[in-house]
Amino acid sequence: MQNVDLEAQLLSHKEANISSDLPFREWLYAWLLNPHIEGNYHKSIERWIGILIVANLFALMFEQIPAIFEVYEKWFHYFDLVSVIVFSIEYVLRFYLAPEDDEFKKHKYARGAYFTSPFAIIDLVAILPFFLQAFISIDLRFLRSLRLLRILKLFRVLIPAYKEFVIANKGRTFRQKVHALVFPSAYGGTLHTLYDTFIVIWVIVSVLAVVLESVQSIHYLLNLEFLILDAIAVSIFTIEYCLRLYCCVEEPGYQKAVSGRLKLAKSTSAIIDLLAIAPFFLEVFLHHLFDLRFMRVFRLLRLLKLTRYTGATQSLSKVIVREWPVMAASAFIMLLLVVMTASLGYLFEHEAQPDKFENIPQAIYWAVITLASVGYGDISPVTPAGRAMTIVLALIGIGIFAIPAALLSSAFSDQLKMDREALVNKLYEMLADGQIDEEEAAYIKAESKRLHLSDDEVKMLIEKAKRERELMDDVSVLPLHKIAANTDHTIEHFKYLLGQVRQLSLLTDQDKFLERVDHSERLTETDRKLWILINLQQTSSKDH
Repeated sequence: MQNVDLEAQLLSHKEANISSDLPFREWLYAWLLNPHIEGNYHKSIERWIGILIVANLFALMFEQIPAIFEVYEKWFHYFDLVSVIVFSIEYVLRFYLAPEDDEFKKHKYARGAYFTSPFAIIDLVAILPFFLQAFISIDLRFLRSLRLLRILKLFRVLIPAYKEFVIANKGRTFRQKVHALVFPSAYGGTLHTLYDTFIVIWVIVSVLAVVLESVQSIHYLLNLEFLILDAIAVSIFTIEYCLRLYCCVEEPGYQKAVSGRLKLAKSTSAIIDLLAIAPFFLEVFLHHLFDLRFMRVFRLLRLLKLTRYTGATQSLSKVIVREWPVMAASAFIMLLLVVMTASLGYLFEHEAQPDKFENIPQAIYWAVITLASVGYGDISPVTPAGRAMTIVLALIGIGIFAIPAALLSSAFSDQLKMDREALVNKLYEMLADGQIDEEEAAYIKAESKRLHLSDDEVKMLIEKAKRERELMDDVSVLPLHKIAANTDHTIEHFKYLLGQVRQLSLLTDQDKFLERVDHSERLTETDRKLWILINLQQTSSKDH
C-alpha cells in the first residue's frame, strides 16, 4: 500500500508556490500555462476555454437555422466577437510564452516550433476566418464554415487527459479501464471528469430541446433537427447505460457477474437512466400499435440524471428514506385537513357560489390554495361563516403545511452532520495502519466534495482524526459512540470502568452507603445487588 500525503490529495486548491523574483515571462508562464504547478490558473483556463469551445459549437449549429439566426443575428455576431478576442489572447500568450514550454524550449527557435505545431495551427485556423472577413474586402462568407474547426481545440484538453488516463491504468483490464472512465475512482483522473461533463451537457441540451419542442412555432421549423438531436442523445445515454451495467462488477457491492448487475439495474440511478431512454425506444417500436406520443414528455426525466453528479441530492434521498414514516404521518394530517376544509367550504359556500363550490372535489382546489397560503383569489368565500372558517383554517394550515419543510430542513442538517462524522470515523480507520493509499485518498476526496467541505474544514477533519488516532491508547478520553464502534476499545473501557468501581468500593463505608441507598432509593434493586456483588468479590479477594 502506497503512502500518500493526505492533505495534498484532499485539498481541492492550494495557492501555487511561485517566486515573484522570477523573470516576467517565466513568472507569467508559471501562473497561467504551466501544467506541472499545483494551484496556478492553468486548469481554470483550460476549463473555461473548453466551455467556450462547446458554446461556439452550439452557436454554429443554431446559425444554420434561418428562423433563429435572422432574429438574433446581432447577438450571434457579439458572441463570435467575444470568442475571437478570447481565442486571440490565448494564441498570443502561447506564442509569447513558447520559450518557457518544455515542448518547444529545446528548439533553437521556440516560437517558430510552436507556430508550426498542430495545436497552434488549429488555434490560428479557429480565429483566422474572422480576421479575413474583417480586413479583406471580398466575399468570404464561405470561411464561416471553417469556424467548425474550433472544436478541434478540445484536443488540447482531451489528449493530455487521455495520456494521463493511459498511464494511470497501465496493466489493468479493459473492463477496469471502462470502470475508471464511467465510475468515480482513483484511476479516472481528468478524463473521467470530462466524461461526466460531456454527459451533463447532453442532459441539459436534450431537456432544453424537449422544452423548446413544446413551442409550436419552433417545433414546426425545427422538427427534423429535434428528431436528430433526440436520436443522438438517446444513443449517448444508451451507451452510458450499457457501459455502467458492463463494468459495475468492479464496484464494491456489485462484484457478482449476474446478481451484481441486477442489483445495479434495480438501483434508483439506473432506473432513472432507463427512464431517460425508454420513451424513445417504446415510441419507435410500438408506434404502429399504440399512440405513444404522450410519452415524449417523460423525456424531461433525463433531468434527474443530474442527481448523480451532486452530493446534496444523495444526502436528501437518505433523509427522505429515514424520515419517511414521520413525513407520511404529516402528509396524512395534511390530507385530512384539506378534505375537511373542502367539505366546510362546500357546506358554507355552495348556496352562495354554486358555480365555484359545485361539489367537494371542486372545492379541494380552493382548500389547497388557501391552506398553502398561495391565495390566487380566483375562488374566495363570500359568506360570513365561510370567511370566518377560512381565517381559522388558514392559520392552522400555515403550521401544518410547514411541518414537512421543517422536518426536511432539520433532518438534512442532521444527515450532513452524521455523514461528516462518518467521514471522520473513516479517516480514523484509515489512519490505523499509519498509511493512506491512493484509493482511500480518492474516496475521502469524493466524500469531501459530496459533503461540500471547504479546504479548511477538510484540514480540521484530518487533524481531528489524527488526534483521535494518537489518543487510541487512552480509550477513556474518546466519546462513548467512538468506543462502542470498536470492540477492543469497548472491552478496554469496560475493564477501566470496572476497576474504577472496585476502587470506589474499597474506599467507601459500606454500611453508610447501603443505608443511604435504602433511604433515598437512588439506585434500583439491580444496581444495589451489583454493588454488593462487587464488594463481596473485593472482600473475598482480600481474605485470600
